[in-house]
Amino acid sequence: MAGIVERYLHTLTAHDWQGFAACLADDVVRTGPYGDTYATKPVYVAYLEELMPTLRGYSMEVGRIRYSADGRSAVAELSETVEIDGTPKLTPEALVFDLTPDGLISRIRIYIQELSWGG
Repeated sequence: MAGIVERYLHTLTAHDWQGFAACLADDVVRTGPYGDTYATKPVYVAYLEELMPTLRGYSMEVGRIRYSADGRSAVAELSETVEIDGTPKLTPEALVFDLTPDGLISRIRIYIQELSWGG
């Protein structure tokens, strides 16, 4: 379903947790870049609802989103910026999504590119 990843990213940055949850399958599994895993919609939404307001200077820039021909997966290339010790840190990322037949997000895997900065 074209658009679900765009809605996911938009509702995330808008802190629209009801809209965000509507993008996810009930049994969603999110695996982060360090192997941190959050399973089920309530657990994942609660994690981000608590985390996002604490990220100083947070912003996201989406480079591109590509869906597979069968509509069962998508990849988003983006960068996130957060302020750490008063300095913005940019992190390029790729997010890989598995989608259910009805177009919800069932799995998210996050990969980051660590940049050498400030030294």
